[in-house]
Amino acid sequence: MKFDTSRALILYSGALTGAVIWLGLTAAAPSAQNAKFDTIDVGRINVREPDGTLRMTIASSARAPGFIGGGKEYPRPDRRMAGMLFFNDEGTENGGLILAGKDESGRGTSGGSLTFDRYHQDQVVQLFGFEEGQERSAGIKVNDQPEGRLDFPAVDRVRTLPASQQDAAYRAANVGGTQRLFAGRATDKSSQLVLRDGQGRKRLVLRVGEDGAASIDFLDQAGKVQRTVRPTAD
Repeated sequence: MKFDTSRALILYSGALTGAVIWLGLTAAAPSAQNAKFDTIDVGRINVREPDGTLRMTIASSARAPGFIGGGKEYPRPDRRMAGMLFFNDEGTENGGLILAGKDESGRGTSGGSLTFDRYHQDQVVQLFGFEEGQERSAGIKVNDQPEGRLDFPAVDRVRTLPASQQDAAYRAANVGGTQRLFAGRATDKSSQLVLRDGQGRKRLVLRVGEDGAASIDFLDQAGKVQRTVRPTAD
């Protein structure tokens, strides 16, 4: 039987092509093994579920995302800090840890904030510490947020409105938290526990000054002290 050289070359070429494709696919396939690195320099790391849902972001200030809700990102110009953001099962932001080292003018500061958000709303618990010049404060804050969902597409549009229209538009977009509790070290160097009503007005302040002087103030709706209680002298 006569040997068909051209047919053999075609078969060989096909087999070689198939082997190259197979090697390429296996090399590109995700590896089940863990990778180990001594150092990784990155601008941003996204942690995702197998279906692609974003669950956590670690980013530099230059690569920090805007607000991400339901997998869609909206601008947030006020976010200029490096840190870590957390996202719920739907891919919507629900808290984060941010760290600062300079203010807008470039002056050195120190600041950190760990927050937890309401469902589709802003922060309700904040653990924070900041220092700017001689002003220093640290503590915990508890906030109320509006009952409705934060309408972030509307918030993005509000920024284009005249200043005289923005307050009403922000309220319509369910923006506007109310601080209800502060416990920590205030800028006047005293330790304080401040309780506020649903409108954010101070109603009870427990204070211990740097010199040890202690007091309890009761305030009315206008913020005027109605009664002050101090320890009796020995």
